[in-house]
Amino acid sequence: MNIVRKDIDQSNATVTLRIEKNDYAEKVEKTLREYRKKANIPGFRPGMVPLGLVKKMYGKAVLAEEINKLVSDELYKYIRENNVNILGEPMPNENEQPVIDFNTQEDFEFVFDFGLAPEFEIELSKKDKVKYYEIAVSDEMIENQVKSYTGRYGKYVQEETVEEKDMVKGEILEMENGKVNESGIKLSDAVLTPSYMKDEAQKALFVGAAKGDVITFNPAKAFEDEAEISSLLKISKDEAKNIESDFQFKIEGITRYHESAIDQELFDKVYGEGVVTSEEEFRAKIKENIQESLLSDSEYKFGIDARDMLLAKYDNLVFPDAFLKRWLLATNENLTAETLETDYPKIIADLKWQLIKDKIAKANELEVETADIEEYAKKITKAQFAQYGMIGMDDEIIANYAKDMLKKEETVKNIIDKVADNKTFEIVKNAVKVDTKEISVEDFNKMFIN
Repeated sequence: MNIVRKDIDQSNATVTLRIEKNDYAEKVEKTLREYRKKANIPGFRPGMVPLGLVKKMYGKAVLAEEINKLVSDELYKYIRENNVNILGEPMPNENEQPVIDFNTQEDFEFVFDFGLAPEFEIELSKKDKVKYYEIAVSDEMIENQVKSYTGRYGKYVQEETVEEKDMVKGEILEMENGKVNESGIKLSDAVLTPSYMKDEAQKALFVGAAKGDVITFNPAKAFEDEAEISSLLKISKDEAKNIESDFQFKIEGITRYHESAIDQELFDKVYGEGVVTSEEEFRAKIKENIQESLLSDSEYKFGIDARDMLLAKYDNLVFPDAFLKRWLLATNENLTAETLETDYPKIIADLKWQLIKDKIAKANELEVETADIEEYAKKITKAQFAQYGMIGMDDEIIANYAKDMLKKEETVKNIIDKVADNKTFEIVKNAVKVDTKEISVEDFNKMFIN
């Protein structure tokens, strides 16, 4: 076995493997003897087939298989032992590869093209600058969150008079010529809300009415929508289209939703018993939660800007473009040459960024440990609960949900990548000059509008 590397330029090389008979003969012979033991050929008992016949029938196929395996093993052994930093995978050379004939040859030569990753070192200093946007928490944001909580933790109360947003329940009877139509629609549990009525005059008939009042109104005028009429009268939409009659509505119940008071009961529901004991603490806690949620947005933007800075800093890296395009087309059956030309700049940017991250990780001995993965899974779980207003969940509940999340292999992989990215950006943040700027959430969001 002889392996020779020839560097074409700084990003391309060829590797030639020369294989002689004594490199593979023993393995081929051993494989053929295994075939002989298992061969089932008419006229011969199992295991008694002449070796010469087995060689005649399977010899060339076994030879090709063993040589291909030997080539693959030796090629990647060479890459590993010589720390060759390749891009993609080795590909057969299109010009120098001799013709292979397993019927006549005993010695073989294989020539492969290597795409070499650019050699460079990461150097970060305070001369490198990246902006960091701290998103300010406004009074309006705090107030909106307070309203969200008071609305979410309110309660329904029975009332005596109707207001616009109340839910009014009662008996409804279809009218005809000013009287109840005995054969018309009758419902004992009809429900309506005046605020949904499009016609102000019809709405006014209900607003201010009291429990026990009987109101005559026209659903067709009130709602102007067969879906609303259908829901109220419990008839089909087609039937609702033909409703023109007045109806009598006897008010039997008035239900109103009252937002929660800003009191200890609300504080305990949101954050747990005794965690917050005053409105001042409640608003401070809300501000803290908003700041925490906005922090991930700030970190995300910092990651984008840090990546852009590093890509620009190492813009002169040279890649084996022809080799990479050839490899990408060979390994992606749905990729066309035209699509590749369009996508190639982004592919190279992503590849360059991966190489930069790998350099930073290696230089700083960056590792993602099990504790990092579990902690990040808990962070995701808390954020998901927070979306539904479930703040201050018990640690055991958080841990159990996170544990279930980590049962999915794809989820674990994504978390590992995210944790590695976060650690990389933290290293960058500590090494460069961070230009911190406070910004409103509105102006921050504008930076993501194309």
